[in-house]
Amino acid sequence: MKLKYFFPFFVAVIAAVFTSCSDDNDPTYLDEIRVSQSYVSLKTSGGSASIDVVANGNWTVSDIPNWLTVSPTSGSGNGTITFSAGEGEGRTAEVLITCEGKVQRINIIQGIATVSNATCAEVLAGPDSKTYRVTGTVKSIANTTYGNWYLDDGTGEVYIYGTLDAKGAEKNFLSLGIEVGDQVTVEGPKTTYNGTVELVNVTVIKIEKSLIKCDSLTVGGVKSDILPIEGGDIVANLTCKGVGVAVEIPENAQSWLGVVSSTVGGNPTVTFHAAPNAGGDRNATVTFKTTDGKKEYTSQATINQVGAILEVPVSDFLAAEVGDTQFRITGVITELYASDKQGKSFYVQDYSGKMLVYRAEGFIEAGAKVGDIVTVVGKRGAYKDSPQMVEGKFEALKYAVTEVSIADFLTKEDSKEVYYMVTGTVKDLLSDKGEENDYGNLHITDGTNDLYVYGCYSGYGAQGDARKGFVKAENIEVGDKLTIIGYKSTYKGLIELCGGIFFAHEKAE
Repeated sequence: MKLKYFFPFFVAVIAAVFTSCSDDNDPTYLDEIRVSQSYVSLKTSGGSASIDVVANGNWTVSDIPNWLTVSPTSGSGNGTITFSAGEGEGRTAEVLITCEGKVQRINIIQGIATVSNATCAEVLAGPDSKTYRVTGTVKSIANTTYGNWYLDDGTGEVYIYGTLDAKGAEKNFLSLGIEVGDQVTVEGPKTTYNGTVELVNVTVIKIEKSLIKCDSLTVGGVKSDILPIEGGDIVANLTCKGVGVAVEIPENAQSWLGVVSSTVGGNPTVTFHAAPNAGGDRNATVTFKTTDGKKEYTSQATINQVGAILEVPVSDFLAAEVGDTQFRITGVITELYASDKQGKSFYVQDYSGKMLVYRAEGFIEAGAKVGDIVTVVGKRGAYKDSPQMVEGKFEALKYAVTEVSIADFLTKEDSKEVYYMVTGTVKDLLSDKGEENDYGNLHITDGTNDLYVYGCYSGYGAQGDARKGFVKAENIEVGDKLTIIGYKSTYKGLIELCGGIFFAHEKAE
């Protein structure tokens, strides 16, 4: 439930426009590809319709909406394409057929393309590609460039993915002045993406401003929405044109945030108090409500509190919830994230696990590379349920690791502050005393030179029992190729690679 505070000091049919092809020529007479017709009409009860294709080469069909089935979606030379759909009404689509760089545009229509006045519940239950007009309250705003936000009318909630400005342009949402709590009427086509119902690139028909607004948050008389780790008071400065005010605090914030006082007047205030924060960064979005006697109006404000940075192993980070808590992780860069064209993303591994650091600021500037031991700070995020560190900062290149041969390693000076990466063949799984052990003491060789590895552990940061049993668990055997990271030390004349961090393992053929 949400904690609610009440204050007695307040007086309680659009025509479808079709285009035929990618240039000014008639679509049925391109040299590379021709179609028997560029318009396909399907019955509202569902059904199929076909067109003939004459092509000089290979062709493919693209931009197919999820409510439409196309068969086949590719071919070579002449053929027939069939378009099928289930029961539906008021749906349109433009399907592309591409051959040798030329594009034919096939317009699909099912029923009459009209705009339907609907509730959010009707939008959620309705067919994709149909255009709806819906009125509701702005519950939250996710992106202020494209205009991505949530609209709620009491029957349900619909995600608005893209909002056009007054001239029909994109990426100008702020010009509309839409705020949380406003009642807005929008119009746009429905789509479903990864299970989320969306109205895409909507046109704003009407905006009715909320009767209550949080003008600012202040801490110690200074405009700010951030409280220190020690806690304290934060004041919400309101404008209210309705009758009465209520405040709601989310249930998950009630243990650390509460209302302690309020003031009356034309510009009322509400003072919140936050307890000291022993954990990571946290926030709460509080809701202010009023009424004109007929309907309810709302406004929101987000209160943030700085927290400690939690220094944890990768396993704890992966197990944490998505949120604003800051984590500090130290481990070895095992690989770069190939899908990131900016080159800021990479994988970090310690003794407990491996994680993706997505676009860490400062990574490129630090000159870090695969094999280096690094420290990163960021929040627990996720992409399609796959955990990753987001809003990360490359905090430190803890150890720049140099790849050397066994022969070169043997010549280096002893130092716990200089780490090397060495590869060799496992000669035996024995300590320098010839005993088997749990800590992964072993010898590797390049065929000429031998090197004693004093401990082979699962990753950086292993302590206590976490250092035991890795060689057996990884099934490392004599004859396997092993790449390991560590520093050089000498004990009673024996040169050792110490603090061994496992990096790679290749089984013997």
